Amino acid sequence: MDIFLPLGIIVSIGAILVGQALEGGHVGSITQFTAFLIVIGGTIGAVMVNYPLNTFMNAFKLAIGAVFSSKIDYGSVITQLENYAQVARKEGILSLESKLKDVKDHFLRRGLQYVVDGTEPETLEKILGIEMAYEEERETLSAKVFETAGGFAPTVGILGAVLGLIHVMENLADPSKLGGGIATAFVATVYGVGSANLLFLPLAGNIKIKIRARGVLKELMIEGLMAIATGENPRLLREKLEGFLEKAKDKETKEPAK
Repeated sequence: MDIFLPLGIIVSIGAILVGQALEGGHVGSITQFTAFLIVIGGTIGAVMVNYPLNTFMNAFKLAIGAVFSSKIDYGSVITQLENYAQVARKEGILSLESKLKDVKDHFLRRGLQYVVDGTEPETLEKILGIEMAYEEERETLSAKVFETAGGFAPTVGILGAVLGLIHVMENLADPSKLGGGIATAFVATVYGVGSANLLFLPLAGNIKIKIRARGVLKELMIEGLMAIATGENPRLLREKLEGFLEKAKDKETKEPAK
């Protein structure tokens, strides 16, 4: 589980609540169900209009996956590919067919099947590259659902504030209700801006980083499978993949996910 994600949300919300308390306010003043319903319900509805159902549902699957995803073990994948290369060198490419049932990653299993079938390295790279690009594009589009929500939420929050002020104006005859009514109206703005900048946009960024990490893993697999198909020495294969991984990490450091 990626504990840092929920921890970050707790820290950000906790800091706001503590700051509110230090200023002499209380939690009850910013917990308004009506404002919450307007902002969250309105934002979700707007996003539903903007995206098709499958993209919308996949976004929530990615969000759950972002929280419960485990760290990618690139080293074990390199070792796995090195072992396949050793088997192929000693017993021939066709001997890898018996290993297919033990491969858990569907992308690697399909790629290994192409290798066993005698697919040319260039063709193998093209087929798996297209599949990888399609999957990454599909997941990135779903991640943008939260970016879009982050764009809609502040505006819906302002809408909620305006609706609240309309209600206040209807009660101008009773001055005792004006202060509380105005405060309640602006809670919607707090919810809109807060949900966008503390939840939706950071979550979209987190998902994109994880999508790119899975993309690097697939690129690593493609490089390894091509090396196996060409009968490359297992030791050289390991060195090649470790070098590829270092370059990929350096690139990610210099060019963070957009």
